[in-house]
Amino acid sequence: MRYAVLGTGMVGRTVADRLASLGHEVVVGTRDPEATAARTDYAEWQAANPGIGLAGFAEAARHGETLVNATAGRASIEALTEADAAHLDGKVLIDIANPLDFSRGFPPVLDPVNDDSLGELIQRTFPGLRVVKTLNTMQCKVMVDPARVAGEHSVFLSGEEAAAKKSVRELLYSFGWPEASVLDLGGIETARGTEMLLPVWLRLMGSLGHTDFNFHIQGA
Repeated sequence: MRYAVLGTGMVGRTVADRLASLGHEVVVGTRDPEATAARTDYAEWQAANPGIGLAGFAEAARHGETLVNATAGRASIEALTEADAAHLDGKVLIDIANPLDFSRGFPPVLDPVNDDSLGELIQRTFPGLRVVKTLNTMQCKVMVDPARVAGEHSVFLSGEEAAAKKSVRELLYSFGWPEASVLDLGGIETARGTEMLLPVWLRLMGSLGHTDFNFHIQGA
């Protein structure tokens, strides 16, 4: 499978590395490839991952059969606009981003929140995409290696199309998520709830002093 991971931060790099390790063809998308390649953090990571390509958003989106949104919050809309709708229609977009707004310092607030979500905003703005929200409720190393957290814990799916969610579910299994841990919440509007877990997650990070934790839903 050809994947385009949009976003060059730690989350995007971690997911791209894991996808490549599973044998997928991966390109990382960025606004300015030359500037990204010149960054020390990215250059060091690229040297360790020479098989992963780097391209502008449009070229990356054209390459990818499936897209992963690992950009920062509301910058997601701008990045996908640069990717060009002609390269988006019909493709699954795995949205792992959160709309964190740090303009007023820490802790950040969510924008949008309550009656909207980033997942919904992306789906509404790019109706040709098949958006599936997932993996946004945990640190990126846990996303791709759930065994970092002992015991049972949960990952959520939100999206409108069953076939798209099925393909994302299968990818989660390949990351090591047990079938029982993958919880389908329903339509893309349910992304409101998972995005609103982020303020809780940030407080837990401060309280625990580390990021190797996750939410577990215990039923009767």
